[in-house]
Amino acid sequence: MTDAERIRSASRRRLRNFQKLRGKEVTPGEFWDIVVITAADGRQELVFEQQISNKLQSNELPLGVRYHVFADPLGPKIGNGGSTLHALHRLEELYEDKLDSFNILLIHAGGYSQRLPSASALGKIFTALPLGIPVYQMLELKLAMYIDFPTHMKPGVLVTCADDIELYSVSETEAICFDKPGFTALAHPSSLSIGTTHGVFVLEPGRVQGVQKELEYKACHRFLHKPSVETMQKSGAVCRAGHGVESGGDTEMDFVYTDSVYYFDRPTAKRLLAILGEIGTLGCEIDAYGDFLQALGPGATSDYTKNTANVSQEENQLVAHRQKIFNCLRGTALNVAMLNNSKFYHLGTAQEYLHHLTTDVTLRAHLGLLSDPGGLGQLCPESSGQVPCIIESLVGPGCDVSPGSVIEYSRLGAGSCVGTNSIVSGCCVRENSTIPPNTFLHSLCIPGGFVTVMFGTGDNLKYTVPSPLETHKLRLLGLDFREAAVRLGLKISEHLFSDSGRIRLSLWNVRIFPTPRATAEDSVASVLEMFEALNGKSVHRLPDDVKLLSIEEILQQKDVMRMLNFRKQLTEEINQRRQTREKIN
Repeated sequence: MTDAERIRSASRRRLRNFQKLRGKEVTPGEFWDIVVITAADGRQELVFEQQISNKLQSNELPLGVRYHVFADPLGPKIGNGGSTLHALHRLEELYEDKLDSFNILLIHAGGYSQRLPSASALGKIFTALPLGIPVYQMLELKLAMYIDFPTHMKPGVLVTCADDIELYSVSETEAICFDKPGFTALAHPSSLSIGTTHGVFVLEPGRVQGVQKELEYKACHRFLHKPSVETMQKSGAVCRAGHGVESGGDTEMDFVYTDSVYYFDRPTAKRLLAILGEIGTLGCEIDAYGDFLQALGPGATSDYTKNTANVSQEENQLVAHRQKIFNCLRGTALNVAMLNNSKFYHLGTAQEYLHHLTTDVTLRAHLGLLSDPGGLGQLCPESSGQVPCIIESLVGPGCDVSPGSVIEYSRLGAGSCVGTNSIVSGCCVRENSTIPPNTFLHSLCIPGGFVTVMFGTGDNLKYTVPSPLETHKLRLLGLDFREAAVRLGLKISEHLFSDSGRIRLSLWNVRIFPTPRATAEDSVASVLEMFEALNGKSVHRLPDDVKLLSIEEILQQKDVMRMLNFRKQLTEEINQRRQTREKIN
């Protein structure tokens, strides 16, 4: 059996085992005692709680587990490290000494997914995948892939993020054990270029060169956070494989072990709580990887506490907080479980999302992803090439959905055409409509009706400029924003941007979307008509009394219950059609 076949076999087994637990009461020790999902604020907390409640009622999750959503406290952003400390504090308030016997999964899902806006309203941990009936979302996939962990873990916390997938195989006689004091992290062989954007483990000396077994344990001497290639080489992080890593080649090449998920035991959790007690109110972003793991291992130094190169916004308190973390965790062990036959996937951006669901043959084979899991879109099933991906959607007759595009929770009217590399999410599209290539189209419910937003799948909604004079640096659907504004008949000023008092202007807060329409079809049609001007020479003129909204403002007004009801009705109709077809066949 090849390495890829072993990962596929192991992943399919975990999916089957999780499927058996969906809607079933789990016994103590069989599964997680507590699953915590972090949220950016109180509004997001309510959205997440509602979706978990719906899943429990629909028997999509194991029962008998304590599911919690914890919103970050009001005030400045605190990062996933701050969210970790805050979640530990909330758990301590709720369970006290009972935590001494609990296995806890902590999933960081806060933030508004500006790089994949289709996940902004309902959360990236609830991103749907072309897998399973009822359809899996990222939450179910994570629970499935980690299904073996709780039974081989001492009481403590496993920390993960909402938008990545870890697949791996180990021998039939082995299991990944989280039973050592301190921290234990999973490590994946990766190219040096990937290492520059991840955390990298510098292993204790003595490792034999080349991959030995699928699972190996090693003490980590030092952890590097997004290091340069030169730093990796000088620090001794680079290993040599007898075959290509991440490339499928057969020549020798250098590689490093990069991070993903990590665990810490109950005594270490208490030490982290002591850090929070010492800091008090968090006033800046703390990273759960860079700021915690760089303090671990015998080779750790405090130099990183002053390095703000990888920090998006330096805060006055950041260095002081890092120093407190370092002092508290110094001397704590960092153990590494090296998964030598593993794959790490990140779905946090529109391009990654499209690639992994429509083009990545390996992921599709490992998990058994289908082009159309509902089987109602009349599209090709799993295949070796690039495919369209249809998730919980109804595609009318005569539709042409190009390979490389994703349709989720949507209705496409008969004869509609979707260009390649596009995302259509939550939309009702009229018959014979055309959605251009490289288009992101997403409908949301707000008071008064439906609003549809449209961007390019390659647009950077997070990129900011300091003033209207520099908005030419923003690009909307491939156009210089100043040119796009002229074609849309818009006048560029600070008033065109929501919350412009921040003096940071971006596509995220530009007001270019008309106020809601009564029907979802009208909303999509109006925005498609409006944006046709970007591809032509004519100027689109909006009536003077039309109010424009930014996606930032739309999300602040979102009607979550109506959006969830729309999804529910769509799923019910899909199930009815599936059952009817099965009876006929």
